[in-house]
Amino acid sequence: MIDGILRFSLAHRALVVAAGLAFVLLAANELSSMRLDVLPDLGAPRISIVTEAPGLAPTEVEQLVTYPLEVALAGTSGARIVRSASAPGLSVVWVDLHVDIDPIVARQRVIERLRGAALPPEALPPIVIPPSNLVGEIAFLAIAPTNDSVDPTTLRRVAERDVRRTLLGVPGVALVNAMGGGEKEYQVVLDPERLTRFGLTAQEVADALEVGATNPPGGYLVDGGRESIVRVLGRARNADELSAFVVGAREGVPVRIADVGEVVVGSAPTRGSAGANGRSAVLLNVIKQPEADTLATSAAIDEALASLGPALEAQGIAVVPDTYRQESFVRRAVENLVEILRDGAILVVLVLFLFLWNPGAAFTSALAIPISLLAATAALHLMGFGLDAMTLGGLAIAIGELVDDAIVDVENVVRRLRERARLPEEERPPILETVLHASIEIRSSIVSATAVLALVFVPLLFLPGFEGVLLGPLAIAYLVAVGASLLVAITITPVVASYVLPGRAATASEPPIAHRLERAYAPFLTWAMAHPRWLAGLTALLFALGGLGLATAGRGFLPELQEGALNVSILTPTGTPLHESDALGQRAEEALLADPAVLSTARRTGRAERDEHVLGVEASQIELLLRDDERPQEEVVRDLRARLADVPGATFAIGQPISHRIDHVISGHTAALTVKLVGDDLPSLRRAAADVITALRGVPRLVDVMSEPITEVPTLLVDVDAEAAGRHGLSRAEAARLASLVVWGREVGRIYEEGLYTPVVVRYGDGPRTDRDALAQAMVPVGDGRAVPLEELANLTRTHEPAFVMRDGARRRLVVTANVEGSDLGAVLDGVRGALASVRFPPGVRPELEGRVVEQESSGTRLALLVALVLLAIAVVVGSTLGDVKRTLVVLTNVPLALAGGVVGVWIAGGTLDLATGIGFLTLFGLATRNGILLATRTRDLEEHGVPREDAVRRAALERLSPITMTVLTAALGLVPLAAALGQPGAELQAPMAWVILTGLVTSTFLSMLVVPAWLART
Repeated sequence: MIDGILRFSLAHRALVVAAGLAFVLLAANELSSMRLDVLPDLGAPRISIVTEAPGLAPTEVEQLVTYPLEVALAGTSGARIVRSASAPGLSVVWVDLHVDIDPIVARQRVIERLRGAALPPEALPPIVIPPSNLVGEIAFLAIAPTNDSVDPTTLRRVAERDVRRTLLGVPGVALVNAMGGGEKEYQVVLDPERLTRFGLTAQEVADALEVGATNPPGGYLVDGGRESIVRVLGRARNADELSAFVVGAREGVPVRIADVGEVVVGSAPTRGSAGANGRSAVLLNVIKQPEADTLATSAAIDEALASLGPALEAQGIAVVPDTYRQESFVRRAVENLVEILRDGAILVVLVLFLFLWNPGAAFTSALAIPISLLAATAALHLMGFGLDAMTLGGLAIAIGELVDDAIVDVENVVRRLRERARLPEEERPPILETVLHASIEIRSSIVSATAVLALVFVPLLFLPGFEGVLLGPLAIAYLVAVGASLLVAITITPVVASYVLPGRAATASEPPIAHRLERAYAPFLTWAMAHPRWLAGLTALLFALGGLGLATAGRGFLPELQEGALNVSILTPTGTPLHESDALGQRAEEALLADPAVLSTARRTGRAERDEHVLGVEASQIELLLRDDERPQEEVVRDLRARLADVPGATFAIGQPISHRIDHVISGHTAALTVKLVGDDLPSLRRAAADVITALRGVPRLVDVMSEPITEVPTLLVDVDAEAAGRHGLSRAEAARLASLVVWGREVGRIYEEGLYTPVVVRYGDGPRTDRDALAQAMVPVGDGRAVPLEELANLTRTHEPAFVMRDGARRRLVVTANVEGSDLGAVLDGVRGALASVRFPPGVRPELEGRVVEQESSGTRLALLVALVLLAIAVVVGSTLGDVKRTLVVLTNVPLALAGGVVGVWIAGGTLDLATGIGFLTLFGLATRNGILLATRTRDLEEHGVPREDAVRRAALERLSPITMTVLTAALGLVPLAAALGQPGAELQAPMAWVILTGLVTSTFLSMLVVPAWLART
């Protein structure tokens, strides 16, 4: 087939050139529309269901809301596991789906199942959160007043009405959660004495308001052949109309709300607050749609905010500058990788020119770079991928290998044209025939070499779980680029060579660098062929040293990203009220801002309304933007921990925003290590968690050890006495409703204004809800104008109940989390297992380890298996190409020769063997084996033409020295910019790969040009 493609291409040269130009133009156009992002969509599909149940305790939420939802969703087709969290007044259920399930179909199934859930009247309808990416939190925007005249309620109103509503209309935005300030509420505060005077109960007033809170339908009116819509208006539209609302009549005189109480415009009770740079603010968390372009969406957000600027300024409000934006990291990462691609391509072209010493030959070979890159980006676009750190990284790794096939082809064409020029003119074959035969001559070697390179990355497509989702796009980008380079080598390269190379290239002498290289190499080759045993011993020694280097290296999962931002988690003791947590959060912000590396802070304390993040009022999250600082990031983090240690009464954990979300993808928690304790008895889980925390704090390099706040909090039980309620003509349920009205209040309707709705809440006085004794004496109206103290209707008992109830797979669980200083996760995991072995867990409680620390072990096992499979596949390809077992084994000696140098790269990159360096080894083995294939196939061809074995080996080594050196140098120098970018944004994963490949190529190339010929001559 390859021969047929070569013949067709040379027979229809104009068509091939025209098709190539058309493809370049089309692919360049596609490139301009590709989306840019930081990472691929890393999460398996997840559907989140949020249900508000105001006023209910966590255990009530679990029993009345969460459990019915779990029962309704159990067995949903495509669901992998159902998780849940029950918090005060909130239930969140997560349905994690299998990766191969269509999330749109799964959402429809979930929505259908929700209709069958039997929920209590206290619960609001469940909300299915719009689909979003787990790493899709692209911005935290802070809205703050510019003067003291703007109150928190106005600030929140403007944020919701003007800013949030505008941002939701931005293309690519999935969700905007507002937090902080005060949510506006119309509060109907009833006066018990006036209620008694008019003979009304609070329940009657609330019922009347609820009935009158709607506009009933009016239908249609047909008058004289014309139809009109009839509207019946009755709903109150403002505080004055609420005050004038009639709730009854006495002796023919209407009784209005103003007669029995007053209407107050206030703030609703909140479970969260927010701040920016140490001041109170409203924080807007912007989450993008799964496949939206981060840079384009961010630009549209900036445009929308700019249009709002004058209106906000007129109201004394402004958007706080320099808050966290994921766009900054994406832009720096993409720009770095594009520069790496550019610099690598320039170095490759320079090598081509110096070795081929002919502009036409260098141009012909270099054409493979832009065409292959454009082919790869076009294919990625067609497959639904964008340009991100992984796809660009795959192209950066491949940049030096894209010209390999073209180099071998062009070098052989030039060699054969040079030989043709030395023949008498009448014996010279046609130029196209010479080009064709020269290309066919090296056909098997370049196809086999490309197949070996492809085999290295094909298994990455079948990796399960997180590794597969992360590395799949990198593998696809690499495979498509390398495949395109082979197609270019057998179509465009010979065609362009036939136009460009005849002439000066055919008559020119051998390139000076190639000539000098052969002269320098020849004596070493002679010595090597005379001392094969010495080389065998050297190979064994290097293999042993490489194995020792790997055995002593650390074990990791992924290199740390350099995001230029940090995330600080703050946890105060359970039961801490919101105002105290807010004050501690502000103190933490001030401590952080005192460090010169910190540019800005954006803080969330508690949780936002309608938000799926289950955080109690005792928890805060701070997003930090960092300035460029002379200190390494690790030192900056240590200094920040020292500053936070001065903030009393809180524990802290520091990570990075995107890295935290990657941890969330792996384990469901934003920490490197998760110890999940599963059981049914919460006290037993809490005791086990305390023991685990004590044990883990003794593990070296383990920091930020903390537990979920599932400790018990003070609880006041208002247990209605059925007999006491009956004495006043009330059922237990009726008395409970009255008690709830006294303690909490009751939402009876909504007023729609300014495009938003404002709740109308009836409250029976304000005092009883702030003091236990006052609550016990609160007068509860029981009818006929009578009222009795609450303690006559119910028993008020102080107790303790859990602040949260978390469940996985319908079983309760509690989680202890920790982070790691350094990159050797393997040593930390050994320490964690040793520490847990000393813990005596209560009956019915079992620990489960999750997170990056654990994932590195399973990924290391999978990587080792992957290496073994790749080596086996390489052996099969080499064996089928050479048709000789002994020569196949000789070619495979490049693997131990490459291993020794690759280990040096591991230690340069940080001394940790992880996914990045592991893939570097896979790539290195493929590149090193390719050199051996080029030598062995040329030796075989010469022997088939009658050349004696040793002469064939010597001649093959000298002939292939130049193309092998060029391919190695282009592969190596193409990676130099990537290796030099170690630790820079965008290159965190690829730079360690580049170092392994670079150092491995040095040893494998230098030694294989001696070892392989010496052993080929003896087989």
